[in-house]
Amino acid sequence: MNTELNERSKQIRRDTITLSKANGGYHYGGSFSTVEILICLYDRIMRAEDKFILSKGHACWPYYVLLRERGLRPKLEGHPTLDERNGVHFTTGSEGHGLPAAVGMAMARQIMRKSGRIYVLVGDGECQEGTTWESLLTACHRRLGNLVIIVDFNEIQGAGFVKNILPVNGLARVASVLGWSVSEINGHDNGEIFGALKYQSTWPRLIIAHTVKGKGVSFMENKPEWHAKWLDGEQEKQAFEELT
Repeated sequence: MNTELNERSKQIRRDTITLSKANGGYHYGGSFSTVEILICLYDRIMRAEDKFILSKGHACWPYYVLLRERGLRPKLEGHPTLDERNGVHFTTGSEGHGLPAAVGMAMARQIMRKSGRIYVLVGDGECQEGTTWESLLTACHRRLGNLVIIVDFNEIQGAGFVKNILPVNGLARVASVLGWSVSEINGHDNGEIFGALKYQSTWPRLIIAHTVKGKGVSFMENKPEWHAKWLDGEQEKQAFEELT
C-alpha cells in the first residue's frame, strides 16, 4: 500500500513520537496504522454530539495528540481511561471491550431518540474476540444506524501475523449477510476514508480499513516486532527524517 503521506499525517506521527517518548509510551506500529483514520474523524467528520471509542486502546498516542490539539487534557498513560470532559468516552486496553460499549451507547441513543453517531475503532486481532461477534449480531438485530465500526486491518497483532494466529478474513462477508452496511477501503487514502465515514445508512456501518502496521517509517512497516517496541535514539532520528 504505497499511499503517500501528506504533511498533516506526517506531523501527527512526529507529534505521536514526541508525546509518547516523553511519557513512557510505545506501540508505534498500531498507532501509525490508525493516523489517517483518526485525522479524518477529528478534523472532518465528528460533530459535537458524536462520540468516539478507541477500542484498540494501545494505539492511544495519536489519539491523545488530536485531543490535546483541541485543548483537552486526557491522562497520558498506555491505554485510555474514561474522562468524558477530556474526550475519552470509555476505558479501553483489554481487547474486545470498546465495541460492546459502543453498541450500548448507540442503543441508548436509539431508545432516547437522541442525535449523534457512535464511532469505534477496533483492531483486526481484536476481531477474534467473542464479544466482537456478539456485538455484530446485536447491533444489526437492533438496527443501529447510529453506529460506525472502523476496523484497522493491518494484518498484524501482538503475537504475529493475524493470518497465522486466527484469520478474520471473512468478517466483511459475515457482516454483509447479517445486514450490516459494509465498505472496504485503503485506510491511508484520505478520500476513501472520508467517503466511507460520510456515507449514511439506516443500518450499522462496518468499514474495513486496509492499513500498514507502522505506516510512514520504513523500518517499522509490516514488522510484527513494532507492535510494542521502544524507539532508541538512532531509530527516533531516522523516523523523524522520514516523516519530515
